[in-house]
Amino acid sequence: MGDSKKIVLFDGVCNLCTGSVVFIIKRDKDDLFRFAALQSDIGQELTDKFGIDTQKVDSIILIEGESYYIKSSAALRIARNLSGLYPMLYGFIILPTVIRDWVYDVIANNRYQWFGKRDSCMVPTPELKAKFLEE
Repeated sequence: MGDSKKIVLFDGVCNLCTGSVVFIIKRDKDDLFRFAALQSDIGQELTDKFGIDTQKVDSIILIEGESYYIKSSAALRIARNLSGLYPMLYGFIILPTVIRDWVYDVIANNRYQWFGKRDSCMVPTPELKAKFLEE
């Protein structure tokens, strides 16, 4: 898996989450990120390794080396590494986590209603396959 890459675990059946993965890939000019669905074997292996309860955190997790970040902290740390103006969003890290995560949770808790849900996990195109961790 290589400790040099940052791993993004995402809800593979969520349209917002899979759209976010494509968004990140397009702006990952330094090739920092690799991806795996939370529902995949690797996703489950990593959440078990870090003791992450996927009943409480089921939308996005960022793993950097031996550390992990959830919810708004994960989203802001990802934004910090993207091209364009997105790193400026990291400035929101100064807000209390409870406020950031409240906003994050409102979106996460309504993501299926607002953006829809797939019947199965996202299958990457051949061009994107190298960005995804193997099962």
